[in-house]
Formats: sequence, structure tokens, C-alpha cells
Amino acid sequence: MEFEYLAEETERLMIRPLQKSDYQQWLNGFCGRLESQSPYDEGRLDMSICTKGWYEQLVEKHHQFIKKDEIYIFGIFRKADGIHVGNLDIVTLSRSHFQWAECGYTIHNQFWRNGYAFEALTAMLKIADKRLKYHRIEAHVNIGNQPSAKLLEKAGFKYECTREKFIFENGEWADHLVYAKTLNNLPPLNI
Repeated sequence: MEFEYLAEETERLMIRPLQKSDYQQWLNGFCGRLESQSPYDEGRLDMSICTKGWYEQLVEKHHQFIKKDEIYIFGIFRKADGIHVGNLDIVTLSRSHFQWAECGYTIHNQFWRNGYAFEALTAMLKIADKRLKYHRIEAHVNIGNQPSAKLLEKAGFKYECTREKFIFENGEWADHLVYAKTLNNLPPLNI
């Protein structure tokens, strides 16, 4: 597996960069989504353009992002059956003196309320800390998305501020809550 050093196992999940061989499990995860379950859930998605060739190009693009230390996109797979339950990402905001990143997470809605988001987020924090050596990681949450805010707090993130008109969503600029977590206190590498 390419980028094996970025893989992390939990009791029930495998967190790792997507591979070309994951196509069918990845597609099944998306195709199994239910209708929208909340204002922050896209629900069912049109996956008609997501051919195997399209997916392989997507994986190649993800791998290029990793090689450039720009974005790390991880699939979340159940260990018991290999089912794709969602994705995580880590975006480098700044290295140098900061070692700073932003993270995001999505669990397919048919797998909600199983504790997968917390389990996967906790594993991703280990990767961000031990393997990628980030010092600070933050997450941005739509101001009304209380389940996501509670998840971050449970994972040890602290609320820092509200960024007004931060992101363009659904035809308007939306406020977002900013949560952050300090990972390690090691001095930055290569500065």
C-alpha cells in the first residue's frame, strides 16, 4: 500500500489514504447514503460521473497532494468488512514556525450514531501528531451544527472564536465556529 506510514487502526476502523483498489467499497459507501438527515448533510449524491477511471485519477491527485504536504485525504473503512464509512482530511495551513493544519470529516449518513466519527477523528489526530508533526490543528464548523461542535469538544478541541461570513454556502456567506487543538510541543523541523 502506498503511504502505509499514514495508516492508523482503531478497534473497529482503518484510517488510511485511499488506494485505487478501494474503488468499489468507496462507491458503495457513497451510493448507500440515505436522504438528507440534517441541514448539514448532503444526503444522496449523484455518483454517475464516478467511473473507475475517474476515481483512479482522483486517487492520483490525492497522492500528489500528499507528496507536496498540502492535503492528506483519508478513507475510513470498517475493519470487519472493508466497508467505506466516510472520509477525513488534513490541510496544511502553514509549516515553518507554525506547523498548523485544518481538519475535516464526513461520515456517510447511513453509518451515523455508531461512534465512527469520534473513533476516526481520534485516529486522525494521532496521524497529525506522530507522523505529520503538526503542532496545531483546527476545525471550522457551521454555526448551527451542534453535533459536530460537540464531537470536536469530546475529542479535546477548544472553541476559539466565530469567524463571520467565513465560507460561501448555499448561496450566502456563513459564519463558522473555530475549534483548535494543540498536539505536540516539539520545536518545528527544518527552520
